[in-house]
Amino acid sequence: MDVASIGLIEDEDILLDLASLALSHLDHESTDIAPYLKKLEEIEDRVCHEGHIAVVTRERAAVLSHVLHGELGFIGDNESYDAPINADFIGMLDRKRGLPISLSILYVAMARRAGWNAYVLNLPGHVLVQIGERSPVVIDPFAGGSLVPEPKIAEICRTYLGKEGDASRLSVFRMNNRDVLVRLLNNHVVRAENGSDPHRVSEVYRRITQIAPGALEAWQNLARQQLASGDVAGARASLFAMSEVAPDKATRDRIIRTFDAFNSIGPVAPVGVSGKRP
Repeated sequence: MDVASIGLIEDEDILLDLASLALSHLDHESTDIAPYLKKLEEIEDRVCHEGHIAVVTRERAAVLSHVLHGELGFIGDNESYDAPINADFIGMLDRKRGLPISLSILYVAMARRAGWNAYVLNLPGHVLVQIGERSPVVIDPFAGGSLVPEPKIAEICRTYLGKEGDASRLSVFRMNNRDVLVRLLNNHVVRAENGSDPHRVSEVYRRITQIAPGALEAWQNLARQQLASGDVAGARASLFAMSEVAPDKATRDRIIRTFDAFNSIGPVAPVGVSGKRP
């Protein structure tokens, strides 16, 4: 999948694993992507073979865990959680270690390839996966695809929804495909910021705006990074693009005021990581 096309197609047409692979390939341009496409197809074959008689949701969840964790060894990386490679889809496929979001993408993609309903759940602090629509179950790809027990689901419902509930109530936390990819890329932003790499931060924000043109916060953050580096013209362009996708007049007016203020700014000397001009 061409990264440029992700922002142009309907959300439901995005294939999470292929889109994640395409985004990862931007950081591995000299790497042949064909073996990774083949690897995903081989995983699909195993899931479909093992799951062809899995009818109920719990059985399907067990197939995913058995194939992806039991057979292939995919698991969360507790030892080097903050390592940038854990947010990298190619790195995750190579190492079979990753973050909750990168592993959840693999689980959901394989479930969908098998013809099953599956969703990434954007729970505060930890991403989980819902399998099925009727009588859904929740699994934790970071923990090898293990089932999230009902008492834990009830606790989540009490904490975040204010009332008791089962897995069916967690549907409010489902992420659409584009938001899943943004969540994945935001992990790259955090790691680049921790590594004091402003150029990488700007590049990742640029990718977010490319795949999710309506992500106002990403446009704003990109403009901030551009202004900090002395790229006033780039910051103006980002604010203008942000105004084009703003959902309401009040937001557009606020952006335009900021844009007009930028028009009065001349060339700015680059700002270093410390915030001081060199």
